[in-house]
Amino acid sequence: MMLNLVGCATVAPKRVDDVCCIFNEYPDWYTAAKASEAKWQVPIPVQMAIMHQESSFRGDAKPPRQFCLGFIPWKRPTTACGYTQAVNSTWRLYQKSSGNHFASRSSFKDATDFIGWYARHAHRELGIAPSNAYALYLAYHEGLRGYARRTYLRKPWLIKVAKKVSLRSRIYQKQLKDCKSTLPKPRWWS
Repeated sequence: MMLNLVGCATVAPKRVDDVCCIFNEYPDWYTAAKASEAKWQVPIPVQMAIMHQESSFRGDAKPPRQFCLGFIPWKRPTTACGYTQAVNSTWRLYQKSSGNHFASRSSFKDATDFIGWYARHAHRELGIAPSNAYALYLAYHEGLRGYARRTYLRKPWLIKVAKKVSLRSRIYQKQLKDCKSTLPKPRWWS
């Protein structure tokens, strides 16, 4: 039985740098990302760029384990996991606030909804535009309070990563514009 459950896990897309290939490989992902965009007003390219950075579209992603004495596998440094790499406390807040109590970080649909929800909160509380992938990623990584305190300024590596996310969002935006007409149309029952 457990073997069947593991066999059903979605494998990361073959070409994670091309949003059109991703959505052609997984048409339901496009439907989910469109639904999140409509619900939270966060553009698909921003959602996808954040997810690319966080998990490379792997639903089973987790931070690497730490090692005790240099060779004994130990605990992970954080509870982050899944497509979103959201920590337990933030995920629980999303579940409660959104009413999606059975949401899973290993579900792409739930992950896009979470990213939209989080970005919408960043927009309301911090005034970050939903299309500003750079600032949204900094708020996503540091938390809303950390972003407000500008903790990212002490992390030059994080600023580089946020610039990378912003660039990927722009690339995804161009790709999406070029292939949108070939992507699956939403089903009326979705």
